[in-house]
Amino acid sequence: MAQFQWQFDAPTGVFKNHALSAQLYKVAVEDAVFMDHVKPVEDFGKKMGENVTLKRVSAVAEPTSIDLVEGVDIPEDTFVLSAKGITVGEIGRSVPFTSFAEDLSSLDLENSIQSELRRQMTLGLDTKVASAFRGSNTKIKYAITGLATNNITTNGTFGATSSANMNVFHAEEIRDYLYDTLRAPTVGGDYIGIFRTLGIRGLKRDPDWEEWHKYTDPTVKFNSEVGRIEGIRFIETNHANALRKVGTSSVLGEGVVFGEDSVAMAEAQTPELRAGMPRDLGRSKLVGWYGILAFDVIWDTGNAGQARIVHVGSL
Repeated sequence: MAQFQWQFDAPTGVFKNHALSAQLYKVAVEDAVFMDHVKPVEDFGKKMGENVTLKRVSAVAEPTSIDLVEGVDIPEDTFVLSAKGITVGEIGRSVPFTSFAEDLSSLDLENSIQSELRRQMTLGLDTKVASAFRGSNTKIKYAITGLATNNITTNGTFGATSSANMNVFHAEEIRDYLYDTLRAPTVGGDYIGIFRTLGIRGLKRDPDWEEWHKYTDPTVKFNSEVGRIEGIRFIETNHANALRKVGTSSVLGEGVVFGEDSVAMAEAQTPELRAGMPRDLGRSKLVGWYGILAFDVIWDTGNAGQARIVHVGSL
């Protein structure tokens, strides 16, 4: 990563590298699979406290009949507003090094450390967002109990141990559950499915998947892609802390399938690169990254018309 000029953010404030900080965050967001799918909370930032409240509107129920009777008042329906609070917190890590090591090393220690901090920040953000997508606030849990059987719970806890991997049947079941049972809105016409590599491999090994793509896009197998099937656009990740291998003998590659407005991001301080003030006549140095934010699901219920995420995993 290129060097940029360091400067104080205030006469007695924190020593920051503003240009590199922006670059660091931008690259971290691009590399984190889940970050593309969060919804930033608008009108929230610094000097606004640690809590932000999301206002949610529940769907007005469809009546049995919309016909009116002459002389009878028009029936009234209930319009329900609810709120969801998100509390932001500090995140960050740092790496110390010495001027002695810097002076003797053939490597550019400061640039090497900055590069590793970027990679660490990418993984850390990915894990944090993934935890929101698959946490206990995501109420719909989908366990794969066989090649064509499943167990679905709506209380945030899995009801069975998965004993098989993903395949086209389960993609069909999940899509239908999101669309027909939950009535979850899509993201530009598709649902998004993010799965650990093992789960993606389960789909690609299904003869139904191969037959489907034989006529639609034969190159996907060559490119090791799943692409779009049953209205779900599949994305692969190998990040073990974000999505795990679960179930009997780790048979299943964990994943989430979701629609629009699934997870919100409240951000008071965008993560940025900082340098600690040198100590001991400049012999001790410190570089790190720091931010203030939080991620959480917008609808923490399993109700139709509200829930947006299906977590595919296991007890």
